[in-house]
Amino acid sequence: MPNRSSNRRRFLKAAAITGTVGIAGCIGDDDVDPDGDDPLDDDDGGNGTGSDPDEDREYHIDSGTSSGGTMDVGLAVEQGVANGSDTLSYSTVESPGYVGTMYRMNEDAFDAGFIDINTMNKAQNNLDMFEDDPVDQLAWQGFRAFDYNIYMMAVDGTGIETFDDLAGADVYPAEPGYSTRATSLDVWSQEPTADIYEEMNIIDMDVSDAPGAMEEGRIEAAIAYGTPGIGNTGWNVEYDARVDVHYVEHTDALVDSIEAFDGAGLSEFEDPEDTFLWDQDIGTDEIVTWDFTPTIAIHPETEDDAAYELARVAGEENDLIREAEERFLPEDPEGLVQGALDEYPFHPGVAEYYQDEGVWNDDWVVGDRDNVGGYFN
Repeated sequence: MPNRSSNRRRFLKAAAITGTVGIAGCIGDDDVDPDGDDPLDDDDGGNGTGSDPDEDREYHIDSGTSSGGTMDVGLAVEQGVANGSDTLSYSTVESPGYVGTMYRMNEDAFDAGFIDINTMNKAQNNLDMFEDDPVDQLAWQGFRAFDYNIYMMAVDGTGIETFDDLAGADVYPAEPGYSTRATSLDVWSQEPTADIYEEMNIIDMDVSDAPGAMEEGRIEAAIAYGTPGIGNTGWNVEYDARVDVHYVEHTDALVDSIEAFDGAGLSEFEDPEDTFLWDQDIGTDEIVTWDFTPTIAIHPETEDDAAYELARVAGEENDLIREAEERFLPEDPEGLVQGALDEYPFHPGVAEYYQDEGVWNDDWVVGDRDNVGGYFN
């Protein structure tokens, strides 16, 4: 991939303002609104010197980032790169969700992008939406950015106590198009919970309408999700304030289904009210979650040195990223590779960084640019 100039970055910003660019680049997330401004959008380019930092940097990465909490993390990575690298600049470009980012990177729209592990697994194996509309090339593995841990809550008085009670209930797994919804449905459809899932009445609506629907009795149970220690996502916080709810007790069958699905992890938490910052007593001392991990994936043609430097900033200058957004979880190079897919290609520049830092697993796969359609060396 050719190096980017600051002129190109200024064009992207101007085009975004005028609405002339739909897909940027050379080649639903959730509902949390970004709290801060783009740290590179001030008059002096964000570096306090009165000059554009791109002028003096050798490499540039445009990263596709969906809205909400993911955008918060994307802007924080942008700030971390601005303050932690002398050779790399990084721009956050809005993209339509994790699945949309995979497709746009297949169209050479971005150098990098936020894509969750479940979507990457589906794209690699031509599952779900990728069965009828596969990608020609994968966005290669980069590094873990943050985690979403998902679990079930029921409205008090519905009689729903355990996961088995969700059969026949009005269940809301988040807004259509959300990765948290897709991951939840994927988990529930595994054996041995598939029969319960088939009897659920799945509710479709915007997350902004869900708390009101729960108050009115049109939703009996809904997922909740958040980042441990940081709290739940915004629409969950709203129904926490408006509706009396309690944890839907996990069953052995649910645990088995979580473990059966490759696109989700399994976690157990004690003191969930403190972990996810519930304002009310949710009636349990322990919860089980199915988890998905948004990562920063890298386009195959992104230069190795640029990808290496981005991974280095994430692994070594991560405190600069967390100053802007505490949701960013990795604290060291080892944290970057947690949850990595074993048989999914890593970008060569990122792989080199992991090898240098001693966190590389020799069973992992390095992407081959001569065979991006075949995915493997």
